[in-house]
Amino acid sequence: MSTPASLSTEAKAGALAILVHGAFFLLLVFGVSWQTEHPAPVMVDLWQALPEPTPEPRITPRPAPPEPKVKEPPRVDNADIALEKKKRDTQREAKNRQAVLDEQKALDKTAREETDKLKKQRDAQRKIEEQDMQRRMMDEALATESRQIKQMASKASASRRASALSGIVSEYQARIRAKIHGQTRLPENLQGNPQVRHSVKLLPTGEVLDVKTLQRSGSPAYDDAVERAIYKSSPLPLPDDKDARAAFVPEMILTSRPKE
Repeated sequence: MSTPASLSTEAKAGALAILVHGAFFLLLVFGVSWQTEHPAPVMVDLWQALPEPTPEPRITPRPAPPEPKVKEPPRVDNADIALEKKKRDTQREAKNRQAVLDEQKALDKTAREETDKLKKQRDAQRKIEEQDMQRRMMDEALATESRQIKQMASKASASRRASALSGIVSEYQARIRAKIHGQTRLPENLQGNPQVRHSVKLLPTGEVLDVKTLQRSGSPAYDDAVERAIYKSSPLPLPDDKDARAAFVPEMILTSRPKE
């Protein structure tokens, strides 16, 4: 069994639903009438005769806008062009000549520097060569002087040596002649002072190996007596000095006279 409160609520809901449907219906009606346009009335004129044709309006062409003026370049005279070209050519030639001159100057400077350098090198080399030549000349002079001194000393020494050897040889020649003379038996009929020369071969010890007559005296008896005396005197006295002994060994020439 419904209560009064629930009935009042249902009544309110039903009234609200009716109100909503009514508003929706009014909206549809007014919307359709608002969007519908009534056609305009058509007006018709009745003419008894055709009207004269209306001439078409004459259209005057508008003038074309003026073409923009093109600025012409200033006119240049051919003589000016030629003069300007000649001027540029002259300047270019001047620059080229200056470049050539500058290059030539640089080359000349380099050549002078090289020449000066070579000259200094040659002068230095020449100075070194002159110093070397002077040194060699001095060395040669000193060497020559030294050789001369040595030669002089050698000659002096040789002279002294030769003098000493000559004295030794003379001494032993006298001793050998004396020994042989002591062994000689002179012939009784010997006249004058005849000379005989013999070649005597000796050993280093002084022993006599052979005797040959080189020059006869004219007295065979005297020549034979001297030869026998040489053999009897063996060994002959010889010097100890080797150079002095070379005057006697291996062969000596003996000259004998009876009155010596």
